[in-house]
Amino acid sequence: MSESLFDEFEPVPAKQWKQKIQYDLKGADYNETVVTHTREGIDIKPFYHREDLGDLQTLSLKANPWSVTEKIVITEDGSWAETAQKAIEGGAQTLHLVSEEENISANKQLNTILEQGQHVLLSASHISRQDLESWSGKDFAGKLTIITDIIQRLATTGNWIENLEKDFQRLANLIDTFSEMTNQNSIDLAISADLSVYQNAGADSAQQLAYAMSHMNEYLNFLNEKYGEKKPVLCFMFLNAAGSNYFMEIAKLKALRLLWETLSAEYQTGKPCRIISYPTLRNKTIYDYNVNLLRTTTESMSNILGGADFVGNLPYNTVFEEPTGFGDRIARNQLLILKHESYFDKVLNPADGAYYIEKLTAELAQKGLKLFKDIEAGGGFLQQLKEHKIQKKIRESHLQEQEQYDKGELTLVGSNLYLNKEERMKEAVKKPVTPQKRSRKTIIEPIIAKRLSEKSELQRLKEEE
Repeated sequence: MSESLFDEFEPVPAKQWKQKIQYDLKGADYNETVVTHTREGIDIKPFYHREDLGDLQTLSLKANPWSVTEKIVITEDGSWAETAQKAIEGGAQTLHLVSEEENISANKQLNTILEQGQHVLLSASHISRQDLESWSGKDFAGKLTIITDIIQRLATTGNWIENLEKDFQRLANLIDTFSEMTNQNSIDLAISADLSVYQNAGADSAQQLAYAMSHMNEYLNFLNEKYGEKKPVLCFMFLNAAGSNYFMEIAKLKALRLLWETLSAEYQTGKPCRIISYPTLRNKTIYDYNVNLLRTTTESMSNILGGADFVGNLPYNTVFEEPTGFGDRIARNQLLILKHESYFDKVLNPADGAYYIEKLTAELAQKGLKLFKDIEAGGGFLQQLKEHKIQKKIRESHLQEQEQYDKGELTLVGSNLYLNKEERMKEAVKKPVTPQKRSRKTIIEPIIAKRLSEKSELQRLKEEE
């Protein structure tokens, strides 16, 4: 049969669908009953129709397979290398190694991993000339990407490593050394902007997009002023955290790429961005912690369908325990099941063309762009961090969502819904479950991750016998 099956049916206009819904509501207000009002100021309708797209042009901005990614913190005692090896043997396709020290102090172990053909993303606050020299003459083509983000350090700690001028000079020195010494086909150097910092602290999706673009714009301005038309060959990355609003998170990643296309064109970078994405910390709980497995699964699905290049996961026990082999393995296997048993790697750009997601993507991108322009008009991202305007907006968004949780309008099973009052977790908690106060004086108010269930969990832990 050459005719489409759908040709046998008369098209139904959006007006007729809405009339049917209003009839079934039996007099209840349509906007109050079935329209969802989000923190971003977007009204989510109960259905979307071709008419909703209007003249909207849908763009397919992602056509690459995603990689099962595992984050490992590099430790001074070298134990991280064994963890990394187990992750590789367990199916991790990409290792996201994070060094929180001034020097990675891990060159030998890292070289061993790279020589096995393993793909590595290396986030480090400082890469020495000696490190670059050791990598530059080796064939690590497509295997090693160095990621640097000095603004993320400022935002999360409240301080530069030294100061604004010296930290950006460090960045310039790294770029210059990379350009001089490295075979460009050997390793990549990526400038990144970490919107997971803002998400985990409570920013809504539009804010995350705006802050990510403004965060990256600081780097692009710096590169423009420093190098002019002789820009170095760099990559651009975004680190993301996906919340529990399934379709919103898919749309957020699509909007992120759309906004990057716009910003990138202004600076003529000619580079698509790459995205590393993990689940959020905000909705993870201590009590009834196995529900965290369900949360991270759907959040990982959003990351995949939204088009992240590198999809990582959080162990179910990440809130109350230091990393454990079992927790890491379960988290990795969740992604392996999605990839190899649920076939989430068989279709590229699966969300393209979906009326709801395309419309939501456009609305998020518009709101993010407007807020980005407001930040730039107000002096730029660093200036607004210094004036604590960014922190204030994030705090307001966090408090709004926190109030929804406290009232039970936003539910977390096992935490503020269907509580098991007999559950005891005090002995299971092996690390601080709330952010630790910093004694060091800061030049700005740091942006700190906040979980919605922190206050109620602390009360329950206190009341345990």
